[in-house]
Amino acid sequence: MIVQLQKDITAEQRTEIIDKINQLKYKTNPVKTQKGDYLIGIGKAEFDIREIGHMEGISDIHIVSDSYKLVSKKWKVRPTSIDLGDGVTIESGKFAIMTGPCSIEGEDQICQTIDHLKENGVKIMRGGVYKPRSSPYSFRGLGIEGLKQWHDAAKEAGIKIITEVMQVSQIEEMHDYVDIFQVGARNTQNFNLLDELGKVDKAVMIKRGISGSIDELLYSAEYVFSGGNEKLILCERGIRTYETASRNTMDLNAIPILKEKTHLPVVADPSHGIGIRHHVEAIALASIMAGADGVIYESHHVPERAYSDGQQTLNFQESKDLIRKMTEVYNLRERL
Repeated sequence: MIVQLQKDITAEQRTEIIDKINQLKYKTNPVKTQKGDYLIGIGKAEFDIREIGHMEGISDIHIVSDSYKLVSKKWKVRPTSIDLGDGVTIESGKFAIMTGPCSIEGEDQICQTIDHLKENGVKIMRGGVYKPRSSPYSFRGLGIEGLKQWHDAAKEAGIKIITEVMQVSQIEEMHDYVDIFQVGARNTQNFNLLDELGKVDKAVMIKRGISGSIDELLYSAEYVFSGGNEKLILCERGIRTYETASRNTMDLNAIPILKEKTHLPVVADPSHGIGIRHHVEAIALASIMAGADGVIYESHHVPERAYSDGQQTLNFQESKDLIRKMTEVYNLRERL
């Protein structure tokens, strides 16, 4: 069960509610977030909700059968809106576009990408300053100094930043320079990292694990929510299967299923989903028709010279064409 507590609840009222829930043979787990104060009751005993519904200090009670309770749509029917400030939101009913290079490479690249975003009305720039690479000899990012340089340029242009955090020790130093912390596919079940991201008042986008199930993605989000952070976004980025014709197998099925299971925004990553540059557009447009609230993809002024993932990265003309087509397809979807 999820017990929503009133904002003005007293310590005495809280204790009485917890005692009553424990009497029903449920274990209570307190969760306080930016937006609410909750008690999560874990147990299997049947009871009449009226036994505690009348108690002072309770705003509402929800019976949620899912193991992931806070991210479940069974208690929060209204979709969650992620407000990044300055009128930039990620939510159902609007379409968010996030684009930029796989890796931040330097000032010239940052400025060219920001100009591309501004020309096409895109408000969120993606890019990596800490890069998890399969080979230890590949480019692994510019680190915190690169992030600071990127932040200064993006802030001046009114552009929001999403970038990957790889370990707990990076959160504090990155905090003031990012708008969305990205949890990459390799870290989706790094529970220490998820716990710590639950303590920050910044949006967090969690990518689906390389071979992760939909439920495992939701459990990962539950870790962050239960730690105190409701500002969550889910990302379908393809999974590893036995198929070798593409980098990953983009699971378009996951998008409507996630939209049915959770109140959190769902974003698609077609660049990693298929990993083939000239197919990114098709997967992006299909993701929109599947119900995605946004698309995050890779773009670069010269993909052939990109430090990483050039084979799946669009040049700026291709990116411009995709932005136009995505807007048209989203508008079509909303009219259907």
